Amino acid sequence: MRPRPFGDGPLPGPWTPGGSDGPHVWLLRGADGTGGHEHVLDPGERDRAAAFVHPAHRERYVAAHVALRRLLGAYLGRAPQDVALVREPCPCCGEPHGRPAVAGAPLHFNLSHAGDLALLAFADVPVGADVEQEPRASVVADVAGSLHPREAAELRAFPEAERVRAFARCWTRKEAYLKGTGTGLGESLSVTYVGCGERPASPDGWSVRDVEVGEGYTAAVALAGAYPRAQRRR
Repeated sequence: MRPRPFGDGPLPGPWTPGGSDGPHVWLLRGADGTGGHEHVLDPGERDRAAAFVHPAHRERYVAAHVALRRLLGAYLGRAPQDVALVREPCPCCGEPHGRPAVAGAPLHFNLSHAGDLALLAFADVPVGADVEQEPRASVVADVAGSLHPREAAELRAFPEAERVRAFARCWTRKEAYLKGTGTGLGESLSVTYVGCGERPASPDGWSVRDVEVGEGYTAAVALAGAYPRAQRRR
């Protein structure tokens, strides 16, 4: 799956429920299209941005959340600063720290950022997105045993030179799925199988796709239900 570049061209038109051929996936590089729009952030977002110690981390957070608000505003026909974000109940404990949402909106969304990239996904149904910088080999060695047993076995079968890339594929697929369900790391990494190979495996009731984001990064999107026919062929 290839994402749409944010900052290159006009914002999207209003969201039409049921009118999409699949999730809309956007990729933000750096601060493209977000400069001068910091005023759209709400007080909570400004407080979180101010809490970052490193300026680069603060700038990346601000850029990602400005892009999210500008896209939500375009899809919903509202000013970006008027989009009220909430948290859905956690499916594990019922507390309000599940998926982010806009109350009463006709679309679902998810955001992930890593390094200089931010990945944003929007859909008619629950959706999860994850982008990560490829990890060090030492991280793979430490975490591989926590994956699903089939995934751990697949990793061991890869040549050492390919193992980091295979782990990164698995990790982003799993994170996208867990963010989509709203459970996050409330579910053990060993429970759901998404695979380490070139093609992702999709858990029951979900569809997982890898996203092309460039060298040094991996990314994935998970969608509740099946992809529309037009996107199954991609």
